[in-house]
Amino acid sequence: MIEVTAALIVRRGELLACQRREGGVHPLKWEFPGGKSELGETPEEALRRELSEELGIDADIGRELWQTRHHYPGREPLRLRFFLVTDYRGAIENRAFEQIRWVPVDQLAALDFLEGDRELIALLGRGELSL
Repeated sequence: MIEVTAALIVRRGELLACQRREGGVHPLKWEFPGGKSELGETPEEALRRELSEELGIDADIGRELWQTRHHYPGREPLRLRFFLVTDYRGAIENRAFEQIRWVPVDQLAALDFLEGDRELIALLGRGELSL
């Protein structure tokens, strides 16, 4: 099983959403920033590294908010862990995505998110998980 971490980066009640590039896997789908853990990394270390690579920030990784498992056809199963990030150093810059944007929680469902993220978005939208 592939271990994947993702950040729920919060700013003034909005979350940072990132759109995958057109030429990659799951083109133009939206996701939360993060990625696969490398051998020997804790989930928090993996997420800190990914946020540095993708967004150029040094993030303080907060509590794990939620986790799930997902299996995309033709791929190895994933365990997805979502962590809260409320503080970071540096200015966010788009280093890896088609586009990034700050989105109010109640508007996340309007974006075409990856299937693995949709249950979390539904939970947030219904108020069953809070940031």
